[in-house]
Amino acid sequence: MNPDARCESEGDAVTDAVTGTRSRENTRARLLDAAFDVFADVGLDAASVEAVCERAGFTRGAFYSNFASKDELFLELARTVSERKLATITERVRQITGGAEPAARPDEIVQQLVDVSLDSRQGVLLMSEIRTRAMRDEETARSYRAWMDGMVARVTAIIEDLVATYGMTLRMPAREFAQIMLELWESTAVSAITDRLDDRATAALMGRRTHALAAAVVEGFPSA
Repeated sequence: MNPDARCESEGDAVTDAVTGTRSRENTRARLLDAAFDVFADVGLDAASVEAVCERAGFTRGAFYSNFASKDELFLELARTVSERKLATITERVRQITGGAEPAARPDEIVQQLVDVSLDSRQGVLLMSEIRTRAMRDEETARSYRAWMDGMVARVTAIIEDLVATYGMTLRMPAREFAQIMLELWESTAVSAITDRLDDRATAALMGRRTHALAAAVVEGFPSA
């Protein structure tokens, strides 16, 4: 075989593989986006694979070539949504603590983190669906616990970063503080939806509660 022809053939194979990978990633992303809306609108039990496929513009075959089941899609969606939010929070902390001097007071940092951590209504509904399913199904519970452990670890790292930057002292271990913080954010988000609060009122409520928790846990934290 002509060496040039062989190189051209191998190059085409690599290009096809890259194109195929990108196409698969695009398909998964569209299915996840569609599932986000469908699950939030009708809940996990009422949602069907057909409804997700219709919303995404794909066939059932495309679905099952990417996900083994609706539950697998559901858990993957939860991980994706959480990772995006945590990535945003982590980047905000990096911006705050990356300079020679802290960019703001601790109480101002709290409100900034609250602002970037707020979930959409669909996101809150999705997480409520996951928690409900985890209480009833052991497989989902195992995945949920593993996912929550990862969330707590990430938030713990953020707290430790801020504590080191501002020279603060915690009245409890950082991991325990992170766990309580996540639970506070979850319960407040649910209450805001139940009470039909708009985005501005939700942010204000979340800020007040987060500030109160920080003041109780962090020595020398400015009082409201």
